[in-house]
Amino acid sequence: MKTSFQAAQVVQHILGWLSSYQEKSGMEGGVVGVSGGIDSAVTSTLCALTGAPTLCVEMPIHQAQDQVSRASQHIEALCKAHPRVRRSTVSLTEVYDQLAAALPDGPDQSGGLAMANSRARLRMTTLYALAQRERHLVVGTGNKIEDFGVGFYTKYGDGGVDLSPIADLTKTEVFSLGAHLNVLQDIQNAAPTDGLWGDDRTDEDQLGATYPELEWAMAWEAQHAAMTEDVKQRLLHELPGRQQEVLSILPALSWGQFAQNAGHPRLPDPREPPGFCRVTRAASTSFFTPQSPGWWWLLGSPRLKVSLYGPPRCTVPVRE
Repeated sequence: MKTSFQAAQVVQHILGWLSSYQEKSGMEGGVVGVSGGIDSAVTSTLCALTGAPTLCVEMPIHQAQDQVSRASQHIEALCKAHPRVRRSTVSLTEVYDQLAAALPDGPDQSGGLAMANSRARLRMTTLYALAQRERHLVVGTGNKIEDFGVGFYTKYGDGGVDLSPIADLTKTEVFSLGAHLNVLQDIQNAAPTDGLWGDDRTDEDQLGATYPELEWAMAWEAQHAAMTEDVKQRLLHELPGRQQEVLSILPALSWGQFAQNAGHPRLPDPREPPGFCRVTRAASTSFFTPQSPGWWWLLGSPRLKVSLYGPPRCTVPVRE
């Protein structure tokens, strides 16, 4: 039986987790990069609702005006509703242009991805500069599908954070939470985009599948993970053509171009295959559980910036 998503309970669960983690860390608040998209809008709203000091940061780099406008309106609304929310705007366009001009000429074998990722890395550097000055934590905005499913994030960019409160939520659930939290309708209606390319391409354009399709594929992989490969292949061939296509996309995303650019080697879990990286496939997300080796160390040392499995993630068991 399919479980329902209890938004109100999920909000309370995440708020408790955020407050507890901040208290243990000894830090005074959180810093969130706000892009005008649903993930950063939901994350910054959750941080504001904790009542702790929250610094919302806009960091435009040749950004589309509609993205800038949505981010600005969202932060303005949070500041009005929550007295401990502040805003900061750091224009990084000139910094980015200077970096691009300073790099030596030569062929770009990444197809532009190197400079797209550089935008995310400049923003990470900015967030940490502000966070350290303020004694704040850098709060990540990655969700279960992009950051912790197919690896659609930038290594040492938007993946470089101290904690990830919405990491256990699918994109559909993030949108549901946004509606529950009364996030601006323009943000709820906007097509998700990483905003790194300076054009109108969306996340789904780059991924080759919609978020609901990827959510279905990750659930299918997890459900059939224990089956033998022969049985799994037989079931796979019984599926409609598009579902087979999406399932073929999933490992390519998890282990291919995005993983190579986003993932990084780490101390392996002995249960994992050689070469396994932090950008996990759906069937392996069980490694990120409170029972996993290393989790006790993460909880016992909340001031450390890097844990065995990357930044601490809030798990959300409230789905019944």
